Amino acid sequence: MIQAKKRPMGTTSLPHSASEPGNPFDRLHPLVKRWIWDQGWDELRDVQARSIEAIISGSDDVLIAAATAAGKTEAAFLPILTQVAETARDQLKVLYVSPLKALINDQFRRLDGLCERMEIPVTRWHGDAPQAAKQRIIRQPAGVVLITPESIEALLVRRPADAKRLFSKLEFVVIDELHAFLTGPRGLHLASLLNRIEILTGQRPRRLGLSATLGDLGLAARWLNPANPKSVECIESSVERSELKVQIRGYIEPPDESGADDMEVENGHRHAIDEIADHLFKVLRGKNHLVFGGSRRTVETLSDRLRRRSESANVPNEFFPHHGSLSKDLREELEDRLKAGSLPTTAIATTTLELGIDIGSVASIAQIGAPRSLSSLRQRLGRSGRRKGAASVLRIYVRERHLDADADPLDRLRLASVRAMAAVRLLVGRFVESPGEDQALVTAVLHQTLAMIMQQGGGRAATLYSALCRQHPFSALSQADYAELLRGMAAIEPPLLEQAPDGVLMLGPLGEKIVHSKEFYALFESDQEWRLVAEGKLLGTIPISNVVVLGSLIGFAGRRWKVNAIDDLAKVLSVIQHPSARLPKFERLFAEPMADRLVAEMREVYLSSDVPPYLNSEAAGLVNEGRAAFQELGLNSARLISSGKDTHAITWRGSQANDCLAVAFIAAGFECEVNDLGITVADTTPDEVRRLCQQRKQALSSEDLSAFVETLRLAKYDDFIPDGLLRRGWAHRYREAAEKLPEILSELSA
Repeated sequence: MIQAKKRPMGTTSLPHSASEPGNPFDRLHPLVKRWIWDQGWDELRDVQARSIEAIISGSDDVLIAAATAAGKTEAAFLPILTQVAETARDQLKVLYVSPLKALINDQFRRLDGLCERMEIPVTRWHGDAPQAAKQRIIRQPAGVVLITPESIEALLVRRPADAKRLFSKLEFVVIDELHAFLTGPRGLHLASLLNRIEILTGQRPRRLGLSATLGDLGLAARWLNPANPKSVECIESSVERSELKVQIRGYIEPPDESGADDMEVENGHRHAIDEIADHLFKVLRGKNHLVFGGSRRTVETLSDRLRRRSESANVPNEFFPHHGSLSKDLREELEDRLKAGSLPTTAIATTTLELGIDIGSVASIAQIGAPRSLSSLRQRLGRSGRRKGAASVLRIYVRERHLDADADPLDRLRLASVRAMAAVRLLVGRFVESPGEDQALVTAVLHQTLAMIMQQGGGRAATLYSALCRQHPFSALSQADYAELLRGMAAIEPPLLEQAPDGVLMLGPLGEKIVHSKEFYALFESDQEWRLVAEGKLLGTIPISNVVVLGSLIGFAGRRWKVNAIDDLAKVLSVIQHPSARLPKFERLFAEPMADRLVAEMREVYLSSDVPPYLNSEAAGLVNEGRAAFQELGLNSARLISSGKDTHAITWRGSQANDCLAVAFIAAGFECEVNDLGITVADTTPDEVRRLCQQRKQALSSEDLSAFVETLRLAKYDDFIPDGLLRRGWAHRYREAAEKLPEILSELSA
C-alpha cells in the first residue's frame, strides 16, 4: 500500500481557565460549553470553530463542506442551539432535513443528550418514527424536528394548516448530505419544498448545508440560496487525513468467463471473483470494513463466496450483504453490528452505505471494479480512518479479460486498470465532478403542481407557475413550457387536472388517485429495469443510464444486438442479433457515466511511464500492457482504429459527448454504440468514418439530435409529460455536449 502524508488537522484548543480573547468556544451557551467539557473534548475542529463565528455573528446562509466524521453536525448545532436556547422550548426553531431515515435516527441519538440538558425538545419525523412524539409536536411546536423530504410533503399536502403553524417560527433549516440533493429528483423535490414552506409561512429561515467535499462550492451555494448565492458563507474544512493508504489489485479472468459471478468454476479454472474473495478473506477478517460491490449480483456472489470460505475454515462468518432488496430488518441488523464494533464485521454493499449513516469507524474500504465517479469514491473513502491518527485505507480490485490472439483493441488497452490508476490520481488531486443538469426536472414540476393544488384546494396557472418556477431549479421551465405541461396533464384520459369555469385548476380523477396513494410523497423511485426482447423471447433486464436510439448497438450476454424498436412507456427494447466479431468488454449502456476529466486523466496515464507503488505486480503489469497497446495502436495521435469490420472512434471525452456523437452517427444512417473512450461504428472502415466526420464539421444541434432519442421517459411521472417537453429538456441537458461535436469531428477527421 502507498502511504501519502497530508497536512495536519486544523483545530482550536479549548480554554483551560480564563476565557481566551476571540476563542469561538466562548461564544457558545453555558450549557453547550458544559456539554463539550463532559464529552472530554480538548479542542474544536476547524469547521466547528469557523461555523460558530459564521452562525452566531452572521445572518447569511452557511455551507459546511468537510469529510465524513469531521464534526459537521456539531459545527451546525452547537451555535444553532446557542442561538435558539431561550425560544426553542416553546417554539419550533430548527428543521433538520436528511435523505435517510437511518441518518435521522443516528442524529437523534447524537443530539438528544445535549437537547435534553438544554430542555429543548428534539423530535424524529419519518414513516417509522413514534406517532406519539409527532402528535405532541403538532399540538405544541417546539425545539428541533429531524425529518425527511417525503414527510415534509405529506405534512404540506395532508395537513397544510398544521404545517403552517408548525413551521411559522422556524429560524434555521439544516440540510444534511447536501451533496446528495444537488442532483436527482430528491434534490429538485426538496428545493421546491423549502420554497413552499416560505410561501406558506411568509418568512425565510436561514439555510445551513452540510456536505461531503464538493467539486464546486458555487453550485452548492446556488442550491442553498438561488436568489443570492454569493451571500452564502462557505466553510470548507482544512482537515485532511494524516495518511492515505491505497492499493490497486489486478486480476485476469480465465478464457471461459461464463458464470463468473454465479458459481465456482469447474475444470480447474478459477475466476477473478474467487481470487478477490481469497484476498478479502485473508486481509479483512478481525476488523470492521466496507466492500462496495457495484451490482446486487456481485454483492450477493461475493458475500456467498466469503461465507463459504468462513465455513470451510471453521470460523464465524463476518461477511454480510447490504443492498436495497434486503429487508429493512436485515439491513439495520448489519448496521447496528457495525456500529457496536463488538464483533468483527464486513458489509458488502451496493451504494446503500455510501451516505452518512453512522456505522462507526471502519478499518478500510474496498471497491470491486474501477471507479467511474470521483464524488462516490471520495464519499466511500470518508468512511475509513475516522479515528484520530488512523489512516484511510482503500483497496480497488480490478478484473480484466483474458486476451486471445484476436482480442479487440479496447480490451488490449486494459481500460479498467488504467481507469483505476487515473481515479487514484484525481483522488489525490482532490478532483470531484460537478453535478449536471437533471433529467427529472419536468417530472418534479408536474409532481409539485399536483401537490400544491391538493395543498391549496386548487390554483390558477399563473399563481402556480410563480410559486414553483420563480427561482432555480424550476426557473429553467418557461411559462410557455408550463402551459404546455398543464395542457398535457388535462388531456390525459382520465385527466390529471380539470379546470373550473372560473379558471381554477383542480385535480382530475387520475390526479386524485395519484395524490392519495402512499407512493406520491416520494418523488424518487428505484432505477427502472428495461426488458431486452428478441423475437418475443426475453433476454434479460438492464437499467439504462445512457442515450438509446433506433439503430443503437448493445453488448449483452456475450453478443451484440441492434435495437429495432423501443417502447418507452412499457420500458421494452426489441433487439435483433447483430453479426459481429468478439465483443470488447464494455457495458456502457448501463454503466455509470464518466466525466470528461476522468477520461482525460486516463489518456495521461497512457502517455506516462510511472509505475506507482500502490499498484500490485498484476495491476502494474496490466497498466503496462495497456500502455504498450496504446503505443502500438498509435493512439498518441490516431483517433480511428480498426477492429475487424468495425471502427473505434476515440474521442477522449466523457459520457455526454460520446452519447451525442453516437446519436449524430446513427442519424446519418450508421450503426454504433458508445464505449468508455468514444464510440464504435459497426461495419465501417476508418476511412468511411473519417469522410463522414469531414462532411459533418457543422454538427447537429442538441435540438436536432433530440428528435432521434427514444428513451426519454426515465423519471417517475414522465409518462404523463408531452413528448415535445421531454425532447426540449433533453436538448437543454445535452447542449454543452452537442456544442463540442464540431471540435470532436475535426479531431476524428484529421
